[in-house]
Amino acid sequence: MALLQQLSSFHQFKKPKLCCPLNPLKNQIFTYFIKPRKHLSSFQVSSSLDYSNNHNYTKKLVQEFDPNIPIEEAVTPPSSWYTDTSFYTHELNQVFFKGWQVVGYSEQIKEPSQYFTGRLGNVEYVVCRDDGGKIYAFHNVCRHHATLLASGSGKSSCFVCPYHGWTYGLDGALLKATRITGIKNFKVNEMGLVPMRVAVWGPFILLNFENGALSEQKSDFDLVGNEWLGSSSQILADGGVDSSLSFLCGREYTVECNWKVFCDNYLDGGYHVPYAHKDLASGLTLDSYSTTILEKVSIQRCETGSAERDDQEFDRLGSKALYAFVYPNFMINRYGPWMDTNLVLPQGPRKCLVIFDYFLDASLKGDESFIAQSLQDSETVQIEDIKLCEAVQRGLESPAYRTGRYAPQVEKAMHHFHSLLYENLHN
Repeated sequence: MALLQQLSSFHQFKKPKLCCPLNPLKNQIFTYFIKPRKHLSSFQVSSSLDYSNNHNYTKKLVQEFDPNIPIEEAVTPPSSWYTDTSFYTHELNQVFFKGWQVVGYSEQIKEPSQYFTGRLGNVEYVVCRDDGGKIYAFHNVCRHHATLLASGSGKSSCFVCPYHGWTYGLDGALLKATRITGIKNFKVNEMGLVPMRVAVWGPFILLNFENGALSEQKSDFDLVGNEWLGSSSQILADGGVDSSLSFLCGREYTVECNWKVFCDNYLDGGYHVPYAHKDLASGLTLDSYSTTILEKVSIQRCETGSAERDDQEFDRLGSKALYAFVYPNFMINRYGPWMDTNLVLPQGPRKCLVIFDYFLDASLKGDESFIAQSLQDSETVQIEDIKLCEAVQRGLESPAYRTGRYAPQVEKAMHHFHSLLYENLHN
């Protein structure tokens, strides 16, 4: 604030509100991302990389998988889907920059003036809640010389560029531009932050990266469940995926594998559980595993062995476990009084960031022993999965492997995932 007061020659378009400097929470470990609404007709959300020259090449790679072949006869996508740089760029544009993407949860911006930032591909974003309670999302880029405005998460009444002091309201409007005396053809209302479409479903905040106008109607919030989840929206709500659980904590894992390897591992219908997760397997009735395929969601269900165990003091799993995969990269695990979510963000052809957020029934938030044991059990499973996924990636790099096969009875959800990818990538 002292610096702003010294620069008395600043040109102000309207008297700014008292604005506190950004104050990122040092302990925040989450990274999330967002989408834009219409601001400039020439705006492009897709990657700045010019991959048009590689179009024929990537198209050929896409066509090496045929979703129309029955799973009993089908082969998996080729290893190039998991290793090729051009394919990865194509994926960002065709898969991640289209439709709704989860970027965080509403408790991150529970109070007015709170915000969080994130990145997906080359898109930097910031999500915030204004003093009136309205949620906004913007590209986290100053319109002056492209500096990132905010970092991490925190609370602020406005965004002040750390480079030249340009100031924006939480509604994205440009409030102050410094030292521009003499500038010509400067239209204040065209120099606000570039907005993105944002919506809320249950406890989750979603962004849409596609270009186009953003309706100011409430329908974006009311209808996003149908657009994002389709007919599974009510199924998940009935299964306890809602805002009733309290956020507990989050963890991040950097995994040396393509993002799809992590998803494939999740979608094998429990195939790997008895071999890779022996402790977890002891609490699940694996013969009861079932998979339901919906439009862009697959739901795996499994009964647990809780009723058969003598020790009921620690029962994280409850009587049933529900595992929902929301295309393309979001996983919801709901059981007992517990829910955790896995968000897989691509970091390159051979690396991904997996963000785990944990939610718990409010009645157990004071049970430190239960929480510690639950987090330890989750950590054990994640480390086991990371070893598996990184080993798969190394195998995909080998000249000995090109395509594989599906186990029809258990890997239906994986085949569905690959078919949805083909649909996006082929267009």
